[in-house]
Amino acid sequence: MTPSHQPLVAFTGLEKRAAAGLAAIFSTRMLGLFMVLPVFALYAHDLDGATPLLVGLAIGAYGLTQALFQIPLGLLSDRIGRKPVIYGGLVLFAIGSVVAALADGIEMVILGRVLQGSGAIAAATIALTADLTRDAVRTRAMAAIGISVALSFAAALVVGPPLARWLGISGIFWLTAFLAIVGMLVLAYVVPDPARSSVHREAQPVLDQFAGVLGNPTLLRLDLGIFLLHLTMVSLFVVLPLSIESAGLAPVDHWLLYLPVVLLAIVAMVPFIIMAERGGKVKGVLLGAVTAMCASMVGFYLFHQSIWVVGFLLLVMFTVFNLMEAILPSLVSKAARAGARGTAMGVFSSSQFVGAFLGGLLGGLAHQSFGADAVYLVGAATSLVWIGLAATMAMPANLTAHVLSLGEQPAEEGLGLEARLLAIPGVEDAVVALDEGVAYLKVDSGRLDWATLQTFSARA
Repeated sequence: MTPSHQPLVAFTGLEKRAAAGLAAIFSTRMLGLFMVLPVFALYAHDLDGATPLLVGLAIGAYGLTQALFQIPLGLLSDRIGRKPVIYGGLVLFAIGSVVAALADGIEMVILGRVLQGSGAIAAATIALTADLTRDAVRTRAMAAIGISVALSFAAALVVGPPLARWLGISGIFWLTAFLAIVGMLVLAYVVPDPARSSVHREAQPVLDQFAGVLGNPTLLRLDLGIFLLHLTMVSLFVVLPLSIESAGLAPVDHWLLYLPVVLLAIVAMVPFIIMAERGGKVKGVLLGAVTAMCASMVGFYLFHQSIWVVGFLLLVMFTVFNLMEAILPSLVSKAARAGARGTAMGVFSSSQFVGAFLGGLLGGLAHQSFGADAVYLVGAATSLVWIGLAATMAMPANLTAHVLSLGEQPAEEGLGLEARLLAIPGVEDAVVALDEGVAYLKVDSGRLDWATLQTFSARA
């Protein structure tokens, strides 16, 4: 019997509240960050001092501070508690939103976006999720948060254009400030307080694991992949709304293009995920997706005057984006050592936000220096770099992460227990965390002697 055949453990009522509440906090914050993407380039000319470079910087500025503060605030939450850090992050996000809403000039909008990003609560939110859930349901709780972020991105593209028409850009920023306050209320009245907070190596960064993570060439290529993906996507939105408008669709009606494209892209990615995960063709799917992204950016450069072509290319781009957002974290989980997934995902996520920042900056610079069309060539160039990285990357072994509950064990048992676990057929990597009362394993589900493995848990 392998871990995949274990009966599905149901969420408790407290775990449901925790997962739903934290997903709501995460998604509303990301909705606030993303809503300006499809509209800011269209309305920024009303701001004093607006130039293409500064518009691009305003779009991506949140990514820099998000990347800088995400891991440190997660580590701080180990010391002072999860909720105080999340409250502080939401307050910073609200302040940044108000600064941007009150701005008359582009510089103040940039400052507001920088403040929004500094309220980087991702790591602390994931850590709180781990505190409030059992090992058996934790992965599903994390997945719920991930799905909520993806839905937020899709929703932002659809609701952003009409909201910008009705409320203006300042109104969108006021709305994001309101969403931050809603997040605080959800944290106070929906999300339970944890009985205790502890380090969960599979869910959050651990300082002594950074050297190993940063020295792993496969993880570094995956980090560069998510960096290039978000660089390309954010740079695209520096000029894409302008291209859609010039192709004949009024800004208030841009949602009519985004809505069907977003929905179709979700459906279109499913067969490729099945092909990658069940068909064992991860590298082929990865290379094909990045090649399609490169071709799409060239297509935008050549044919952005046609709304029908733009719609088709957007469908390809969003399919690739959704596909990569599903495949790349899965590959990170497989490539990370047992017990190091939290650290690996922390570096991966920070790489994503650095990419968003540079996407806005490089997109704005290309627009200002060489014209709007040149931004699409920036995306094509970054895609070519990614093709080279993906083509030469060794795919990680198809191993499954498993957390084995041990209960209390004497300190001297650690190394001996690791050796005994590694002797079980199918256990490829093991890290015993006696402070957590668990062992983190990487297992080959097809070979695992599940009955023997369970005896270690039973003894506890």
